[in-house]
Amino acid sequence: MTETALFEILKTYNQQHITDHYINLPDERKRQFLEGLQGVNLDLVFKIHENFMHKKTSPVHSGDIRPASVISTPKTDEENARREEARQLGESLIRKHATAVLIVAGGQGSRLGFDGPKGTLPVSPVKGKTLFQLFCESVGAASIHYDTTIPLLIMTSYENHHETVKFFNEHTFFGLNRENVHFFQQGRLPSITPQGKLILKDETGIFENPDGHGGSLKALHDSGLLTRLINQGITELFYCQVDNPLATIVDPLFLGYHRMENAEISTKAVKRKNIDEKVGVCVSVGGKGAIIEYSEMKEEDMRALDKDGNILYWAGNTAIHVLSLGLIKRLNYHGFALPYHRAVKHIDTIAHDSKKIKVTGWKFETFVFDAISFAGKACFMEVIREEEFSPVKNKEGVDSAETARADMVNLYKGWLESAGVVAPPDIQVEISPLFALNKEELSAKLKDKNITIQGDLYLGQ
Repeated sequence: MTETALFEILKTYNQQHITDHYINLPDERKRQFLEGLQGVNLDLVFKIHENFMHKKTSPVHSGDIRPASVISTPKTDEENARREEARQLGESLIRKHATAVLIVAGGQGSRLGFDGPKGTLPVSPVKGKTLFQLFCESVGAASIHYDTTIPLLIMTSYENHHETVKFFNEHTFFGLNRENVHFFQQGRLPSITPQGKLILKDETGIFENPDGHGGSLKALHDSGLLTRLINQGITELFYCQVDNPLATIVDPLFLGYHRMENAEISTKAVKRKNIDEKVGVCVSVGGKGAIIEYSEMKEEDMRALDKDGNILYWAGNTAIHVLSLGLIKRLNYHGFALPYHRAVKHIDTIAHDSKKIKVTGWKFETFVFDAISFAGKACFMEVIREEEFSPVKNKEGVDSAETARADMVNLYKGWLESAGVVAPPDIQVEISPLFALNKEELSAKLKDKNITIQGDLYLGQ
């Protein structure tokens, strides 16, 4: 952005406080200020702010909702047969090179007490593998298993892009062909006060935030990668967030149900732990599937129970999706279609005398699951939480690296038990995807082998 362009925008939107600040900066700081605004859409944030000022609506969803229709674990022979049909269909899609994987990894590990991109956090129980390594091994193992090449897309952020790319280079892409790994950056938006004023982060920049996980679908299009994937014949995109080490990458069953249901977006759901769990909820609105973020759902709905005393809206969003590329393309036809959500934050800024103060700011972001409302059809599939969902969001306690490691150990011990191998309760177990993608593959490898476990166990290549 040039100085002239900056002044024009600031004048148009009555941001004299930013103009005055910029004018008083030394030349080198002015250069840094302008460099920091490259790729930032100032016009957009003012338009979003204006829309929210005119809406005058509550952030709480007010529509009439019903429990979502969810594909659950089979209970009849017919349902088992359909499940196997879905699995075979999904496997054929993978083998036909129709799928790619997107890992959303724009976050930093600061909330976890970790210095670096969240994907570089060591998390596996025995080898201390990072989240990135676990996902790369899963993609590599699936590519080998299905005799195909699965492109891996990593969405980074302005804050961690270069560090992430450097990390992959230093680890030689964890055995993947680097030509099949693609990085692209998430968009970002300035935060703004309710009165419509930009907020200074420090002397050389304004306060910004990532544009939400929904922004991955915009950035995928803007980067040119969407067109590239479509031209390669890929039709479906497996999506998950980097903080869930239990996510089953390119799950053929999930892909199969997605295609059998003629869905354009599908979501894995788990039973909510309790009425206070902070997770988006899969519902039906006007007869159509939807996901409502916990912060935007009525408290009485979040706490509603059915006649048997169970949670009525039980289907929690795992942030594991399959999206058809045609839907993503359509979302970007005439500007980006997903709506922006507003969050109120207390933000550290500087006053005119450079003293630090706190102000109330509005943060705008998009949610990937809002793509459901633009889809011809959506699909929800229930999975077992202990097998597929253990996000790392906190430094300690619930949903921490410690709980994720414990869940990984319990999962792998369950696989061993299915193979007839008993693991003592006090040992750690880790099974690389490169050794076995699932318990069925593990059972086949360990068949007729007499194994005794006496200490921590790692099964790798």
